[in-house]
Amino acid sequence: MTRILITGSKGRMGQALLACAPQHPDLTVAAAVDLGDDPRAVIDGADVVIDFSAHTATSRLAALCAEHRKAMVVGTTGHTDAEKSQISNLKSQIPIVMASNFSTGVNALFWLTRKAAEILGPGFDLEIIETHHRLKKDAPSGTAKTLAEILADVRKQPLAQVARHGREGIVGERLPSEIGIHSVRGGDVVGDHTVLFAALGERLELTHRASSRETFAHGALRAAQWVVRQKPGLYDMLDVLGLK
Repeated sequence: MTRILITGSKGRMGQALLACAPQHPDLTVAAAVDLGDDPRAVIDGADVVIDFSAHTATSRLAALCAEHRKAMVVGTTGHTDAEKSQISNLKSQIPIVMASNFSTGVNALFWLTRKAAEILGPGFDLEIIETHHRLKKDAPSGTAKTLAEILADVRKQPLAQVARHGREGIVGERLPSEIGIHSVRGGDVVGDHTVLFAALGERLELTHRASSRETFAHGALRAAQWVVRQKPGLYDMLDVLGLK
């Protein structure tokens, strides 16, 4: 039986994890903490920590996991480069699954996006459109960033130089190297992502739409069961799903 500690338990994803955990017979929720609680007081009773708190808290929590030799699943997004480095630096001590999205479907989208970019080549313009609920704090979404990173990696381009976050005014003709990233916010949309490959005379669109947070929760719980059996290292959901 794998014992999990959920951080950010009162948030939308924390509540989804608590609701979905009973459907995983090999898991048990050892503890759940939120803002103001001390995870240090309960971490010894867990085998793995699933973090959906806030990106500003994740690196401190990761250090606590390393101190107590606990595996970790990181579900927070919006990390700065410094925060990412702080988490990554612990990969020699504990196994960590860090993913921008835990949905099986979205990770299939990541895989398909890479393959499509490789097959279609440089003659297609690349645009990413993501839509989320009005309460989402970061933009673009972590999933959109991952999609952009995949596209930039295939084309061997520095993403910071080719990313275009929306367009306004007289911006001139679109450069072939651009990777457009557009964020839409409104209502209660759980999460929609589309990757657009557009060329003269044809276009290809890859789209994933999430209608329930349960898909993310089940993926994170699956990652928790997987990561406790791994050696120290930094993994993602493609590792968990065996897609690498």
